[in-house]
This record gives sequence, C-alpha cells and structure tokens, in this order.
Amino acid sequence: MLTLLSCGYHGVHHDGIVRNRPSGSGSYTFVLFKSRAEVTIHGSRFTAFKNTFILFRPSTPHAYRELESPFINDWFHCKGEDMQAFLHELNFPADTPVVVSDPMLVSRCIMDLQRTSRLDGPLRDRILDCDLRSFFMKLGDLRARTAPDKLGRYYVPFSELRDELYRAPQTHVSVTALASRFNMSKSYFQHIYKDLFQCSVVTDLIHARLERAKYLLDHSELSVSRIAELCGYENDTHFMRQFKKFVGLTPKQYKNGSDA
Repeated sequence: MLTLLSCGYHGVHHDGIVRNRPSGSGSYTFVLFKSRAEVTIHGSRFTAFKNTFILFRPSTPHAYRELESPFINDWFHCKGEDMQAFLHELNFPADTPVVVSDPMLVSRCIMDLQRTSRLDGPLRDRILDCDLRSFFMKLGDLRARTAPDKLGRYYVPFSELRDELYRAPQTHVSVTALASRFNMSKSYFQHIYKDLFQCSVVTDLIHARLERAKYLLDHSELSVSRIAELCGYENDTHFMRQFKKFVGLTPKQYKNGSDA
C-alpha cells in the first residue's frame, strides 16, 4: 500500500523557501514548482522553471530555494514497500526535472489528495493508496502522450478544444475553422491532434455525437429524428448509417437492447 505522509496544495511563500536535505528526506518527495527555483540534486545545480515537477527518491541528496517571489509550489511525501517496483513499471522518472504539459491536472490531483487526507473514515488510507497510484499513472500516461516538446505545448489548448467539442457535439464546425483558431494549416492541425489523442478530429466529432445519441436513447423517449437533430445531424438517414457503422447496431436496436 502507498501511504501519504504529508501534502500541501498551492503553498505561497512570500519570504522565500529553503529546503536542504543532504541525506534525502527519507520518503518519496514530489514537488511541482509553480515558480522558478534553484535545485541541487547529487551536487548538480540547475534551474527548475515554472510548471516543472521532480520526484525525489527517499535517499537522494537534494536542496532547492526560490528564484522569484512569492515562491509557490504543490508537494507531498509518500512511501510504500512496492513504490520502487510501481514506479519502475510505469517507467516514471525520479530525481529528474520534468516540464508538465497540464499543470492544472497535477494541481487538482494534489488538492484532492490533501482533501482526502483530512477525512477520518475507515477507508481513507485505501482511498489515498488508490489516489496516489492513479496520480502517478496519469502523469506517466501524460508524459507518454506528450513527450515531444511540440506536443507538450499544445496539450492544454487542444484538450480544452476537445472538451468543447464533446460538450457541444451538435455544433457544426469545419476542421479548417478549428485549425484557424490556432493559426495553423488544416493538415498541421490534424497532425498535432492525432499525435495527441491517437484519433483524428473528425473521428472525435463523430464519437462526441454518438456518445450524446446513446445517452439520449438510454435516458429519453425522444424520436430518432429528434435525437439526430440534437446531435448535429442534418437528417436521420445519415445519423442511422453512422450509428450502425460505429456502434454496430441501429438506434432502434440499441434502444431495445438498453431497455432489456
């Protein structure tokens, strides 16, 4: 089991900060730097820029101090007998600065860890174990999908666009129009989108519409024609053909099956 020892979310240090651990901290220490800091690991000194994280191993000699004021960071200490094997399985970097492409995701996870740590229920420790494992897996997955610099800097704005498409699948928008929002050519936009999400933007638009359609079929008594309209289809024939192609059933067959 992974155990959370202590945790801090969005700590603001107006008078600066100095952490000097010549023998390590004795636990795994995760720090998300929201301000520039001077970091020393094994005697090697470097600058950690904003939105960089480092996971320090328990016995790693390290130190850091602020390079700007106020200094802001998120952090936590944890331990676990299988922690080393777990990180090795994920190929998760330790004692290495990593620029994170979605710092808000990291901060939200640490905020949730802090909130859960304040609970007093019988399942708190098990929840924290699950949350810690989920946190490292999410970060590992994020790194795997956005490792190249060109992808990392596009991850947040493209993710926001993707969320927008799924929130309003009925909206008619061309790929050219989407590309223009990023001042990109249509082909380059499509290339970046597919590299980030492993599917084309057109496929995502279809999936967004069909997800909404399945929800309406499951939870409403609307007609197929009305559902097609609400999901952005100009006619129900196109909707039914696309639904059958991607879902494997007609809307009526899906509806009957979901009621069984």
